[in-house]
Amino acid sequence: MPVTALVNQLRFSRAEFTRCLEGVNEQDAVKRLEPMNCISWIIGHLSNQENRYWVEMAQGVTLPEVSGLNDLVGYGKPASSPPLADMKFIWECVTQAADGYLNTLTKPSLPTYLEVDGKPYKESIGTMLYRNIYHYWFHTGEAHAIRQGLGHTNLPQFVGDISCAAYRPE
Repeated sequence: MPVTALVNQLRFSRAEFTRCLEGVNEQDAVKRLEPMNCISWIIGHLSNQENRYWVEMAQGVTLPEVSGLNDLVGYGKPASSPPLADMKFIWECVTQAADGYLNTLTKPSLPTYLEVDGKPYKESIGTMLYRNIYHYWFHTGEAHAIRQGLGHTNLPQFVGDISCAAYRPE
C-alpha cells in the first residue's frame, strides 16, 4: 500500500529541514541569537515531537537514545545548547523509529485517534501529521534566519524539488 499524501509531505518537510541545515558546524549549531533557540536545540525539539507522537504514543516504545530529551528541548523548558552531533543522532534514531509506524498509515486511519492513558488523544492522526509538518516548516524558517544572522551564505532560496511529494489524488 502506498504511503499517504500527508506522510509524503512530512518526509518532504524533513528533507527540506535537513537541506536548510547543510554545512552547519558544531560551533554555529550551539550559538543562540536570542530570543531564538540554537539550531541544535531545534533539531532536538523536532525529534522530541516526532518521538512523542509516532514512537511513544503510536507504538508504545521508549527509545533509550531519547532519555532526558524532553527536559533538554521540550516545549516551555529552559533554553539549552545541546551538541549538534547528539541531536543529529537522536533525530536519526527517532525518525527511523517513527517511519516504522508512519509506513502503516492509510487514508482511513487518518481521522482516527491514538489513545493516551486509555482515552483518545485530543487530535486525530491526520491533524497530528499536519501539526508535525507545520512545526517543521516553522523551525526550518527559524533555522534559516539563525543561519542568516550568523552570516552564512549560499543558503537555499526556495522550496526544493517537490516532485517526490507532488500532489497525487488519494
